[in-house]
Formats: sequence, C-alpha cells, structure tokens
Amino acid sequence: MAGDLGKIDKIAALKKHYNFRLLVDDAHGFGTMGANGIGTGEAQGVQDQIDVYFSTFAKSMAGIGAFVSSHKEIISYLQYNMRSQVYAKSLPMPLVIGSLKRLELLKSQPQLREKLWTVVRALQSGLKENGFNLGRTESPVTPVFLQGGVPEATQLTYELRELHNVFCSIVAYPVVPRDVIMLRLIPTAVHTLEDVDQTIKAFIEVRNNLQSGKYDKNFVPDLSTKH
Repeated sequence: MAGDLGKIDKIAALKKHYNFRLLVDDAHGFGTMGANGIGTGEAQGVQDQIDVYFSTFAKSMAGIGAFVSSHKEIISYLQYNMRSQVYAKSLPMPLVIGSLKRLELLKSQPQLREKLWTVVRALQSGLKENGFNLGRTESPVTPVFLQGGVPEATQLTYELRELHNVFCSIVAYPVVPRDVIMLRLIPTAVHTLEDVDQTIKAFIEVRNNLQSGKYDKNFVPDLSTKH
C-alpha cells in the first residue's frame, strides 16, 4: 500500500527451522522488482524459495485478471478443487493473448523497466528534496503523506487533477491514522522527466494551499486558471 517491501528473505530463512509453504502476493513487484523484473523475491534473492506466487495483470501488465504460479502438483490441486472459480472467472481469449504478449515484452524489453526506474528515482528524490514525506517506500509506489482529513484530501486531489493534470488516489482514515492524508502516485515507463517536474511543482502548490487553510469547507476551485 505504501511502497515498502515485505521481508520475504527473512521469512524464507525460517523454512530451515519450520515446515511451511511460503505464499507471496506480489501485485506491485511482478514486472518491476529484481534484476529481471521477476519480482520482489528476486530483488531479495529468494524467488526460488517462494512456494506459491500470486500476482495481477492490472499493474505492470496494464490489463485485468491475475495468475498463480507454483509447482505442478500444487497447480493441479488448485485446478481440481477450484473448478467453479476456474470456469466462472476465466478471461476472454483476447485478454489471454494480450497478457502473453505483455509477458513477452517484459522479458524481451528490459529498457521499459529501466525507464520506469529512471522516472521513479527522479520523482521520489525530487519530492524528498522539496520536503515531502514518502514514508519507507522501496518500490515504484510513491506515497506522499500530508496532514488533513477527507474533505481536504478530496479538494486537493480535485485541484491536482483539474488544474495540473495530475491524477493520484487518496488513502484516508481508517487505512491511515486520523488527520493523515496519503496520496499514492504510480509512475510508469511512459512518463517523462518533464511530467515529473510538473508533478513536483503541482504538489508544492497544493501543499502550500493546504497549509494556508485554503481547502476549507467553503472552498470552490477556480478552474479558469488550469495549467
């Protein structure tokens, strides 16, 4: 949620002492983390110790649906015991073919992942240099923590979208503590460094507005000044 990573390597080390299977849901790691984009396990050197690996097609592959990967006998067990889900939730063939093509691109075009991380590093370092709190993110997921409630969060994200062409999602109480706003930015490989500069300037402006009390209950944004 906030870009920080689970300690998969430390959990995997416990397998030397305890008999258990390690299941990892790596929605944001698949396609982005590790030397080859295999996932967070690869980034931590323990991908081969993950017994059941889940991820989604909705993040790095920009589609819909999801997958589970494991040893053949586990997959056979799941197919046999989840027949109703397999047939009720199966993807249309065009989407399956599209996902296979995206997987091919992830494997054959590492420059896409390299571009992603260039944008990520520029965005995160730029925000930090301007005094923004990004928590403990270690991934492309870029949270920005501000002080305020849901009304202020709604107003400032509206202004970000309408005046600055910057879209981000809001995370508010009870997912985060009261009076904390977490805005989640998800940079991509198609963003540019100019987009990064525009985003940082927009965040500086809305933070100043927030701190000055502009986003009170009577706030009405002036869309005539759209950038």
